[in-house]
Amino acid sequence: MSKIGVLGAGVMGRGVAQNFAQSGYDVVLIDLENRILEQAKEEIYNNIRFQTFFHNQKVTEEPEIILSRINFATDYELLKDATFIIENVTEKMDIKEKVYKRIDEVCLDECIFLANTSCVSVTQIASFTTRPEQVIGTHFMNPVPLKTAVEVIRGYHTAEETIKMTEELLSNIGKEIILVNDYPGFVSNRISHLFMNEAAFVVQDQVATPEEVDDIFKKCYSHKMGPLETADLIGLDTVVHSLNILYESYQDSKYRCCPLLLKMVSAGLYGRKSGKGFYTYVE
Repeated sequence: MSKIGVLGAGVMGRGVAQNFAQSGYDVVLIDLENRILEQAKEEIYNNIRFQTFFHNQKVTEEPEIILSRINFATDYELLKDATFIIENVTEKMDIKEKVYKRIDEVCLDECIFLANTSCVSVTQIASFTTRPEQVIGTHFMNPVPLKTAVEVIRGYHTAEETIKMTEELLSNIGKEIILVNDYPGFVSNRISHLFMNEAAFVVQDQVATPEEVDDIFKKCYSHKMGPLETADLIGLDTVVHSLNILYESYQDSKYRCCPLLLKMVSAGLYGRKSGKGFYTYVE
């Protein structure tokens, strides 16, 4: 099988690495700090163990075997023979530019770069490389191993062969692609973030509690999660950052961030990852 490079050992990078390792791929998971990589290793191990108990998904191999396929490292040189790179670093263009210029030098000429992004321009990301035709957007959803589809984004220069190879790769880990074109926020964030932002306004205006807002979406519309539960899962800081990108990109007031969201983020209430957001989470 192809060797997969995964950049960024945060929530999304861990999920991507786990998903590929569970599907039999050798993975190199790169981050800047060994501390983060150790946390990633522990979380992936626990996620595999609990996958059967909480999500009714059968795991056919022991966690140790799956983890043995992941090389947790800080050295970009280990990516030199990877066939695909999946980038999951923070949604800031100055950081992404440095990362893509680095991997463009290190990686094989035929290596394809998958940008795991929810908001930023795939075409702009591709401009940081000498291979824009081999750059494609892949917006994985959290938790990655449990999702059956990926929003895939065609940049201006993305080649048909890149799309075909990406579709084959994702099919091998049990995922369907939904191919869309490149505009900020694509489909998912342009729509979902309006829901989450307006839900926050409803709470701010004391129209309803977070529980009542989410219950309407779950019990009346049969959504699995309400917009505020979803925001807590994504991370309220990430939601605010994405809303700011959408506002800057379209200059449309509909993406103006709810003051309550800004206040919560300033207070360190990020959702599940901080233990408190619209809801309180007990481990």
